[in-house]
Amino acid sequence: MWSFRRCLNTFTQESLKRWMHHCVRDTIFALSSGHGKCGVAVIRTSGPASQKALHLLTKWQSLPPPRQVKLASILCPRSGELLDRGLVVWFAGPNSFTGEDCCEYHVHGGPAVVSGVLQALGSLQMLRPAEPGEFTKRAFQNGKLELTEVEGLGDLIHAETEVQRRQALRQMSGELGQLYQRWSQQLIRALAHIEAFIDFSEDDNVEEGVLVAVDEVVEKLRKELEEHLEDNRRGERLRDGVQVVLAGATNAGKSSLLNVISQKPTAIVSSIPGTTRDVVEATLNIGGYPIILSDTAGLRDSEDPVEREGVRRAKARVGEADIVVAVIDVSNSLLSKETLLAYLKSLCFSLQGDGPRSIIVALNKVDLLSQESIVTIEKLCQECELPPVCLLSCHTGAGISNFLRILRDHLEAICGDPLQGGPSITQTRHRHHLTACLDALGRYNVHRQQDLVLSAEELRIAHRQLGAITGRVSAEEILDIIFSDFCIGK
Repeated sequence: MWSFRRCLNTFTQESLKRWMHHCVRDTIFALSSGHGKCGVAVIRTSGPASQKALHLLTKWQSLPPPRQVKLASILCPRSGELLDRGLVVWFAGPNSFTGEDCCEYHVHGGPAVVSGVLQALGSLQMLRPAEPGEFTKRAFQNGKLELTEVEGLGDLIHAETEVQRRQALRQMSGELGQLYQRWSQQLIRALAHIEAFIDFSEDDNVEEGVLVAVDEVVEKLRKELEEHLEDNRRGERLRDGVQVVLAGATNAGKSSLLNVISQKPTAIVSSIPGTTRDVVEATLNIGGYPIILSDTAGLRDSEDPVEREGVRRAKARVGEADIVVAVIDVSNSLLSKETLLAYLKSLCFSLQGDGPRSIIVALNKVDLLSQESIVTIEKLCQECELPPVCLLSCHTGAGISNFLRILRDHLEAICGDPLQGGPSITQTRHRHHLTACLDALGRYNVHRQQDLVLSAEELRIAHRQLGAITGRVSAEEILDIIFSDFCIGK
């Protein structure tokens, strides 16, 4: 009976925590729209005193109908001075974003107006300013959002590209949380069945076939987790930005290419070799995909200790890259057809390194070549097995559009379409907990024939890891299934 009692004890502790959590609740207020001058600013409150604050600021005797916009004179609760005439929307809990009584004040967005209304709310003793993210935190605590939906909301607010927006909206819709919740429910049921077998099998209330069914559930879940984790980190890359690194020899035009793509002088350009000593980054939007484009020091041997450090950092950044752009100066008279081909192959091989990464070859300064030389190079690249090759000129802009198209194709291959297929892992912490869950399921199989108690503990660990992603870990659910699936204690 040890496992049953432990579940019951945990259930009692969690119930006490929830009771204490709901007994103490402040009313908070904050500016929800952006700071600075704007046409309309939205200030909102959440908590039990939202109703009283509304009465004091508007002098209304009764509440307006929920979710209906009403024009109101917003007054200082102490002096009665008119602060602004704006729109008020009342949201009665639990039918609100936070699950509590909420009120929104849509006022003119001038700094003086916003400051006046915030000071009026702050003058009320039953209100306090909200902490960062507290409205969303209350929505999670009151069961309005799963933790994955909260993270999707945060990603949506910070989304800078079209594809990031799509991924964030999909996660905010709850699809990712529903997947993890489905797996969690399967683990809860499997764990409940094992707990019941351990505690009550001697009373002939639980059949032997229960354990076989649990084994099948665990094996199926293990395979689904493996497939989910083998996604090439596309969701995380899309959320954080794909690492694209410009690499090559000195004076190949890496900094110039960075400036052309960024459409601003991000990096210093000079004819002096070795100008770039450190990594220069620019965050860009390429066809809706976010990238972090890095210009690096030219790859060469140097006696200068500062430049050597720059080369070391360049090689390190190449090792971390998702896409490497090998920039080569094709106007170099020292590069014959044969040496150019050999150099291309050796450079691509060295940039490939140990990890799988995409490589794009950018042959720069074609404006300094004759048309005959350009045709010869194009044929040479077509005949040889090389990564995608782009002939371009940072000086004239020729070939840049083709380069960006090829780059976008690589980004699409890496990140995919977030609206297609199953939902992607978007957070590093998700991957950590999912990997730990998979490891626990593997250990379940190890202990299964030797110690059923240890097997049950591994399922409990696996369930806890999934619960850490969604923010829902409760022993109460296990107890519910024990009592619903088995006729125990009749």
